[in-house]
Parts: sequence; structure tokens; C-alpha cells
Amino acid sequence: MLVISAIWLWYQPDLVMGFWWSLLLLVYFGIVVVIDLEHHLIMHPTSIFGGLLGLVIGFQLHGISATLLGGLVGFAAMLGLYILGALFARFVVRRSQSGFNEEALGFGDVILGGILGLILGWPAIIAGLFFAIIIAGIISLVYLLVSFFARKYKAFTFIPYGPFMIAGAVALIFFNQYFISTFGG
Repeated sequence: MLVISAIWLWYQPDLVMGFWWSLLLLVYFGIVVVIDLEHHLIMHPTSIFGGLLGLVIGFQLHGISATLLGGLVGFAAMLGLYILGALFARFVVRRSQSGFNEEALGFGDVILGGILGLILGWPAIIAGLFFAIIIAGIISLVYLLVSFFARKYKAFTFIPYGPFMIAGAVALIFFNQYFISTFGG
């Protein structure tokens, strides 16, 4: 997949970050997605690297203030969702007396929100998180319907959120010309 991504990047004439930074970003995104899908966590070493990468890319693309504000907004928005998810999980456990033992959203996702905010900058982080929510909703709905009709539905199925956040960021970074031409701007 990395080879296909590298070839695709090579033939993109208008990469805002250039080939090597774009490739490094896609490699980083790939590592985060694979680890989150396999282990349901976003590791601190990858978050530290992502934060540094986000600062460098963000400063190049947006300048200092938009980069730092984007990181702050991304972190704060995901922190708010993290707190709401924890309250919801506590409510569900109390109401159902179930053995539900998962977090609704992990703190690695909160940190990833800050990293993506650094990369996307302000105000694009809002669109990135919006796209992540839409993509997650559609794919989760399809997953739930398929598992329901296959009679394999289980309540409280864990679905990692990091890949959806990254998909929203990738859509904005590498396919923004389609959104601009479609929605005007």
C-alpha cells in the first residue's frame, strides 16, 4: 500500500507539502491506523512523533498562530467528546449492570485530535473533525447493519476512532480540491 501511495503522490502536481513531507505524513498515518485497528490504542511514542511532525508541517503550511490554535481546538474538541463518552459509559454501566469495560473514546484519540489540529490548522480542524464524525457514522452504521443481519450483533462493540479521524484529515489534505470545487470557495 505504501508503494501505491508513493506512486500516487509522485504524480500529484500540486502537493502543498511536497512529495517527501506528504509521504512521511502518510507513513505516520498508516502506522497510527494499523496500531489502532490491531491493539485499540494510539501509543505515546507515535503521538510524540506526530506532534513534532504536526508542528513542522503546520508551521510550513499555516504559520505559527493558525497551527497552534488548530492544535488547541482539535485537542479541546476531542477532550470534550472524551469526557462526554466517559459520562455516557458510566451511565450505561449503572443503568444496565452490564460488564461494559471499554472507554467510549480513548485518550490517544484526544491527543490525535491535537496532532491533526496542528497539521490542518485553524479553522480546517473543524472540517477535519466533522468529516471524521460523518465517515465514522456511515461506516459504523454499515458495520452494525451487516452484523445485525448476519445475526452476529453484540452490544458495546468497540470500533477504533483514530482511523476515521485520519480519514477526515487525509480527505482535507490530499483531496481538498474536490471539496473546494464541489462546495465553492
